[in-house]
Amino acid sequence: MIRPAKPADTEEVAPLIIQAMDKLAKKLTNVEDDEIINQIFKHFFQQKDNQYSYQNTLVFEDEGKILGSLNAYDGSKLLKLRQPFLAYLAEHYQANNTDQGTETQSGEFYLDTISVNPLAQGKGIGKQLIKAGIDWAEQLGHHTAGLLVEQNNDRALKLYQNMGFVIQNEKEFMGGLYHHMIFKIK
Repeated sequence: MIRPAKPADTEEVAPLIIQAMDKLAKKLTNVEDDEIINQIFKHFFQQKDNQYSYQNTLVFEDEGKILGSLNAYDGSKLLKLRQPFLAYLAEHYQANNTDQGTETQSGEFYLDTISVNPLAQGKGIGKQLIKAGIDWAEQLGHHTAGLLVEQNNDRALKLYQNMGFVIQNEKEFMGGLYHHMIFKIK
């Protein structure tokens, strides 16, 4: 079952967000310690009005266990949603990452992190979350859903293409090269 996330889901969802980000979690936080990174994302998941908030997250739950998550939001709100994250990092970790670049833009509902528990991968959970994200975008009145996929991640690229996403352009973000892919909603 896919449902909106709740603050109480933090223990299961924070590691999924970090898993989806891979090495970007360390770059974004400017922190090397995995436990501190986990604490940072737990903190923000439980808060309102930020990029990684439970408000911007759907979870796939089966028999009381969260097996996947999707974090998404209106691309035009990225800088506003990112601001609390950057301010917190500057205050608590002396991180000065104000020039991170932008991975999304106005006019698209951005699917930021899509993640499935490694023990549940290959069962179609990711596809269901992506479809739910597109439906969520449509409910909010968006005409385009977008995401980034690393250029060397052929498996993910093929999955998104099979679901109807097309490469709009190439994007450099935090030192990596990505395909910016979009899905046109009706």
